[in-house]
Amino acid sequence: MSAAAKRLAGKTVVVTGASSGIGRSIAAEFARTAAPAGGLRLILTARRFETLKEIAQALTEELGDKVKVLPVQLDVGDREAVRGFVSNLPEEWRDIDVLVNNAGLVKGVARAPEIVEEDIDVMFATNVTGLIHMTQAILPVFLQRGTNGGAGDIINIGSIAGLDPYPGGSIYCATKAAVRSFTESLRKELISTHVRVIEIDPGQVETEFSVVRFYGDKSKADAVYAGFNPLTPDDIAEVVVFAASRPDNVVIANSLIFPQHQGAAGLLHKKQ
Repeated sequence: MSAAAKRLAGKTVVVTGASSGIGRSIAAEFARTAAPAGGLRLILTARRFETLKEIAQALTEELGDKVKVLPVQLDVGDREAVRGFVSNLPEEWRDIDVLVNNAGLVKGVARAPEIVEEDIDVMFATNVTGLIHMTQAILPVFLQRGTNGGAGDIINIGSIAGLDPYPGGSIYCATKAAVRSFTESLRKELISTHVRVIEIDPGQVETEFSVVRFYGDKSKADAVYAGFNPLTPDDIAEVVVFAASRPDNVVIANSLIFPQHQGAAGLLHKKQ
């Protein structure tokens, strides 16, 4: 049995945006890593509840009772729903140990002054304020734990876009820069506690991300990855679970993950 499995045993993990892409892979990686030790509780949230139920059923069929999975319909952009998230959980699921703030999206490639107002609003509501509200909803659980200033992990999924803005992505890049600033401030604010604050920044990953960006046009989304060998959601999930399963005094504060052909947000080497 791995050390990672032993460290995750008995923990309760929340993953937002768990119905697809990186979030779905994170859920599966936590479940499979922790299964040998048993006792993991996995709370999966997203707007697509039926998909969450299918994921929960598949993990249960694969791993049996070694991992318990609770699907919860949640739009992180709905602050009232987020505010009541913990209290609405079954009592035995409320003692949360790990929060993975993964929910996020991008809409459009427009440049100012042609950016659609609704796209601006939904990106900030999901990527920034949704992440902050989830953190504020769950952090009190961490701070009330134990006698040594609390304990728990907050893992925020950022992006290279927060470090290296690019044309046509100004709003998305701004949201991820905000995530980075919030994460770094939070880590400093919690330095006297045993709460770890972690940021994982992916480069190019092939998911439904680009399909959403192009309003469902899959041909345009596929063109983004043509000629490249992008990361997969599983690549990011492995890093997230690695960070969460380190010894208590080890913090993977920031991790920037590129595919081999990428050197920056806008620097990609296409195969000939």
